[in-house]
Formats: sequence, C-alpha cells, structure tokens
Amino acid sequence: MRTLKVVAFIALAVSTLGAARTAHAQAFKVIAHSSVTASDVPSAALSKVFLKQSKKLPDGTTVTPVDLTKDSDVRAAFSKAVHGRAVGAIETFWQQQIFSGKEVPPATKSSDADIIAFVKSTPGAIGYVSGSASTDGVKVIAVK
Repeated sequence: MRTLKVVAFIALAVSTLGAARTAHAQAFKVIAHSSVTASDVPSAALSKVFLKQSKKLPDGTTVTPVDLTKDSDVRAAFSKAVHGRAVGAIETFWQQQIFSGKEVPPATKSSDADIIAFVKSTPGAIGYVSGSASTDGVKVIAVK
C-alpha cells in the first residue's frame, strides 16, 4: 500500500512539473518586425540581443530589442526562460553597464499593445508579449 502511495505521489509531481513547464512556455511570445527573417532563435542568442552583447540574430539580421517594464510578470517569465536569471539580476547587470559607461538597457514599454505597436513600426525590432496577446501584424519567433 505504501509503495502505491509513493508511485501516486511521484506521478502527481511529474504531471505538476509538466504543467508548470507548459504554463511557463506559454507565458510569453517573442515577436519581431516583419523585416526580421529568422523564424526561430536559440535562447542564448536571444539573451545576448536583449543584454546588447550582440546586435544580430544568428542569421545575421540586425535587431533592436524592446523590453516590458521591470514589474511585468511577462518580463519575469521571459528573464527566467531566456536569461536564466530573475529580473532583479538583469537590473543589476544594467546598473553595472550604465555605471561603467558601456551600454544602456533596451527601451521599455508598459504593455503588450505598446510592445506590438513599437515592433510593428520599427524595422528590425524584437520584443516579447504575453502568451495570450494577439500578434496580428508582427512575426512570432520560436525560442529554441
């Protein structure tokens, strides 16, 4: 009987973990201006773009990143999935970059609608929005 309880607990834990991963994966969509040719981007390359360590995607397309504000739940999901760090750690990174005179962070927008409008009107722009946002007029990029 005890073995059955342990097996049931493990099955529940595995299914919960799978659901959490699915919810996390659907928490955001990466979007780009229609001029961006890439259809997918490795998360490491995307991280470099958003940390301004690279201005180009692996296919050679020059891009301009745009972030949501630091209090956004979508930004928290994006930061964790793409950078492997919390928003606070990314903010600390940018403070160090600014203080040392190296670089400034990407522009920020306060909503999905603002991100979509910026991306639509800016050739080469790349950003992210909530998983439920309508992405009409922009290209959705898969994150590998």
